[in-house]
Amino acid sequence: MSDLRDLYQEVIIDHSRHPRNFGRLDQANHRAEGYNPLCGDKLTVYLKMDDGVIRDLGFEGEGCAISTAAASLMTEALKGKTEAEAEAMFAAFHALVTGETAPAAATLGKLEVLGGVREFPSRVKCATLAWHTLSAALRDQSGIVTTEDNL
Repeated sequence: MSDLRDLYQEVIIDHSRHPRNFGRLDQANHRAEGYNPLCGDKLTVYLKMDDGVIRDLGFEGEGCAISTAAASLMTEALKGKTEAEAEAMFAAFHALVTGETAPAAATLGKLEVLGGVREFPSRVKCATLAWHTLSAALRDQSGIVTTEDNL
């Protein structure tokens, strides 16, 4: 089990230091801003939606290693997914990091590396900030989404 935990930590560190899809997405047609006052994480999620499918997405901002890694992993997992598939993945991811019963419909793949966050309740908000922000972007919600409103 120690080897698996080490591998998970390596993936999180890699995505934190070298986030995928980091940067403003100029052709985005949806965006939202998120803030985690507990940790100070701030990010903006950009989506390029076409016919209900996430064709491209990106994020920018600054945050802790968990917040950045979660956003990076999320963007990799969601390209090509429908809005419904993205929402199902969010529900499954939220269940994973909070220790709730996960819905059976969504497969999380690499996102499962963040499952250990449930052992540190204060870090759950760091891991879910990008997802809450994504959800707001899908709904074209204005204003800043905070983790205090969502968990």
